[in-house]
Amino acid sequence: MESFAQWLVDFVHEFGYWGIFIMAFLESTFVPIPSEVTMVPAGYLVHQDKMSAWLVLFSSITGAIGGSLANYYIAFHYGRRFLYAYGKYLFFNHDKMQKLDKFFASHGEISTLTGRLIPGLRHVISFPAGLAHMDIKKFCIYTGVGGGLWMITLVLVGYVIGGNKELVRHTMPYVVGSVILGVVVMVMLYVRHHRKNAPFVAPALQEVNDA
Repeated sequence: MESFAQWLVDFVHEFGYWGIFIMAFLESTFVPIPSEVTMVPAGYLVHQDKMSAWLVLFSSITGAIGGSLANYYIAFHYGRRFLYAYGKYLFFNHDKMQKLDKFFASHGEISTLTGRLIPGLRHVISFPAGLAHMDIKKFCIYTGVGGGLWMITLVLVGYVIGGNKELVRHTMPYVVGSVILGVVVMVMLYVRHHRKNAPFVAPALQEVNDA
């Protein structure tokens, strides 16, 4: 893993912004490449004035959207039967499909944003969105915002402590925990806002509608 991580760092350094785009694209598909090993070194290169923070974020966010769209269209065009049959080749099993269905059903379209911030869901949350034929504009916006928040976090970590690998390794669990806590708060606020603005339906009218 150390040699693989070093290869990723060298890849990003060698190919620059295109390297970041490609890695972000792959990480957002079904390829299990941790974005930390790409974006934290990129943040450190920003600290050294070897890369532009804005171009790093632009490359990573557009890559994340592109990779997520690949997953979205696989699910959109080929459907659940395809994922059940061939998901194992995409590092995506039946149990994970059920968990994602439940997560998407519980949190709705906002889950494409919050899911981008949760390890283990980040690279597959696009599948249930595609199955649900989610509006493509909303999908791109939510994916871009969620992916952007995560990329900014990693770039900041790299910018501040990227030169100290041991400190990065020690700090990342706390960073991930803080992000997950933020996701929980976002979901709670979203649910609260949704319930508060839901139209009131009188019991009698509700009975008529149900009938």
